[in-house]
Amino acid sequence: MPSLSFRDDFSVGEISEIEESCREAASSRCSLFVDQASTDDCQGRAKVGQPLNCISLTYFFFLSTFQELDENLVESLTSILGEKRVSLTEPVREQHGRDEGPYEPMPPQMVVFPETTDEVSEVAKACYSFNVPMIPFGTGTGLEGGTLALNGGVCLDLMRMHGIGDVHAEDFFVSVRPGVTRLHLNRFIKDHGLWFPVDPGADASLCGMCATSASGTNAVKYGTMKENVLNLEVVLADGRVLHTAGKDRCTKKSSAGYNLTNLFLGSEGTLGIITEATLKLHAIPETMLSAICSFPSVKSAVETTIQIMSSSIPVARIELLDEEAMKACNAYSKTDYEIAPTLFFEFHGSEASVEAEASLVGDLSEANGGSGFRYAKTPEDRSKLWKARHDMYYAILSTKPGYRAVITDVCVPVSQLETMITETQHDFNVSGLSGPILGHVGDGNFHSFVMFDPEDDSQLKAARELASRMARRALALKGTCTGEHGVGWGKKPYLDEELGGVNVDVMRQIKAALDPKNLMNPGKVF
Repeated sequence: MPSLSFRDDFSVGEISEIEESCREAASSRCSLFVDQASTDDCQGRAKVGQPLNCISLTYFFFLSTFQELDENLVESLTSILGEKRVSLTEPVREQHGRDEGPYEPMPPQMVVFPETTDEVSEVAKACYSFNVPMIPFGTGTGLEGGTLALNGGVCLDLMRMHGIGDVHAEDFFVSVRPGVTRLHLNRFIKDHGLWFPVDPGADASLCGMCATSASGTNAVKYGTMKENVLNLEVVLADGRVLHTAGKDRCTKKSSAGYNLTNLFLGSEGTLGIITEATLKLHAIPETMLSAICSFPSVKSAVETTIQIMSSSIPVARIELLDEEAMKACNAYSKTDYEIAPTLFFEFHGSEASVEAEASLVGDLSEANGGSGFRYAKTPEDRSKLWKARHDMYYAILSTKPGYRAVITDVCVPVSQLETMITETQHDFNVSGLSGPILGHVGDGNFHSFVMFDPEDDSQLKAARELASRMARRALALKGTCTGEHGVGWGKKPYLDEELGGVNVDVMRQIKAALDPKNLMNPGKVF
């Protein structure tokens, strides 16, 4: 089984050999393509004598083999958890060595199933003492290879930690364990008149959503995970347990010291393992009204979006689906929407305010060529509409059985959205590939699904090149390569370009302070 090799003395000649080996592996579709910028960076550092450390080149795993797990570690973890909650079997390891992204599985050497924070802490202490990597695993619905065991090691499946704490309705917060998903929580707190609005497409683990700083269709009104998490419990690499805002504290604001909560939000398991999240809750609005409207072009739909946002109309959701997306939506969800670029809207508030806002949006839509403005007023109709939107991942894959997709996730200033989408559509036309465009256009975040035949090397290469152009175009437009999916493994080549060398160096220094042995989900983010 392959592994990364950690050295800081690679010569230029060795770098060239590594690059060639990686290209051979990539050509046989063992895994991702080799990013030329990464190899160039490695060679440049070698030439000036800079240490490569873990090395920018993310594909060294082809070149050496994992050390077998020490039998004493296996015995120690079995003693902590019992035989039924540890697994060395290939099917279990394979299941935990992948996510929903387009990457080949890279399984861990062992999977464990802790049920308490104390058990996670004891597992971490054992792995730390044996210098074995640790990879947290929730629902496995990520898209950027965040759960791939690049260095082997032990995967901690946290889904048996499924507790929900007391609902503090007057203070609008609740604490959850990693096994609790967003739908599970919202069913649990509904009778309190509360809900948690952050809603990525999948029914993801809430602690996993913290780890990637996820968002979703409601972000335009309610924000992302960064705006909706009050405290985190985190097990560090050496087994210590940290409460980022102080134990049992849940204030909505504090200026006491560094904001450690936000440090761990989006850290993707590279700084520690999140074992509890205290979440900010919201009152269920008095009235919720959804609507859809078709447009003659994506351009007119985007122009409508910009005008709505510029007019400060407080929409709760504003989503764009192009023609291909609407066709897939109808086929998969048995809906009968017009096959045209379409905006999905939702409004939250009092009955009077919702009606007024919907009327304003209807007028703006009509002025831009919008037609067929349809309302979904009942809970059943609203649920059907938004379920169709959330099911788009599966709807799109179902259009071409056997195909896979490179799923992009860029975010640009709303003023640049039209340019971003128009040029992406041009890329699709030139490449000959197909793929819908959809996204949370109210905050400039959109996705495309670049479909490819996994048996066709030329399609695979074209899909990755198209996705790479999208990421770099977003950066050129002062945006980000990832609005909500996280960096994981797939977006690593763009981090230096987006944040700059000083920023990434500071991130490395933070990781080195908290994880000096580089055991926490190594090889991710940078």
